[in-house]
Amino acid sequence: MQQAMPQVAIGELTDAELAGRIALGDRVALQYLMRRHNQTLYRTARSILKDDAEAEDAVQEAYLLAYRAMDHFRGEAKLSTWLIRIAVNVSIRRARKLNRSAEVIDLVADPDDMQETGRDLGEAEMDERAPEQPERATLRAETRRLIEDKINRLPDAFRTVFVMRAVEELSVAETAVCLDIPEATVRTRYFRAKSLLREALAREIDFCLGETFSFAGDRCDRIVAGVLRQLGPPPGTP
Repeated sequence: MQQAMPQVAIGELTDAELAGRIALGDRVALQYLMRRHNQTLYRTARSILKDDAEAEDAVQEAYLLAYRAMDHFRGEAKLSTWLIRIAVNVSIRRARKLNRSAEVIDLVADPDDMQETGRDLGEAEMDERAPEQPERATLRAETRRLIEDKINRLPDAFRTVFVMRAVEELSVAETAVCLDIPEATVRTRYFRAKSLLREALAREIDFCLGETFSFAGDRCDRIVAGVLRQLGPPPGTP
């Protein structure tokens, strides 16, 4: 019967050692690996497939492929990078089967992209220690859905690079390795993605400004009625 490793011991293993344990059939180590990288792989797959269910299936398929090939992992690259590359390839293959464009592994950078520049998006700091009010939680959920929708509408090549760099916070070098594209292309597509996202959010904000602090309907009627009530009946009214 397989002896389960303590969770702390697993966390202290090198990538090669962890891969070795999994290759020998250690399911505890495999579970640790999946829980550690699930979100990164899902976000990567989701950025390519643009579908939650397809992304989940792609991640599962990627893990199965990785598990079967785990004895070939030698540690030349980070285990996370190796897993992401598998997830990327699986996702691209699935996207092509679904007749969707998947250009994220294009090795040639678009010359027009190389001329694009962009400013870093500001990062709002939030105090996570304070209890969150229901209104704030609702606002955050609505904001997250808006941002996810705009990210989802980015062109394929830009979207995946943006998710890896901005959401998963991978370095330029790590992203380039995962997608098998030059680092210069990663920088260009990331800046372009940020520019497109910023423009999309700005348009959304401009559209909503006209409805800001709306004062129609019941509130408007209530004010009118209140003023008329305080004024009393019009002069000459019997």
